[in-house]
Amino acid sequence: MSTTTEKQNIQLAVRIDAANPLHHLWNNNGTWWCHFTLHNDSYQKQRVRMSLGTNDSSKAIRKRDLLFARISPAKSIAAQ
Repeated sequence: MSTTTEKQNIQLAVRIDAANPLHHLWNNNGTWWCHFTLHNDSYQKQRVRMSLGTNDSSKAIRKRDLLFARISPAKSIAAQ
């Protein structure tokens, strides 16, 4: 039996509030977390919550920005 890996386009769906540098971030007992939504080709969405592993808000902002830069509409990932 062979398996094939389908490619699906994943789009990051976020509304960025320029007045709030901590958009999509929250502090949970000293650790910063990021939350966002991904949409795929099959019109399904996936809510993502992930720890950024830091208690420093400036590091959390940088990690969030790097994460959002990696997830762009032009990129594809293998379907799981």
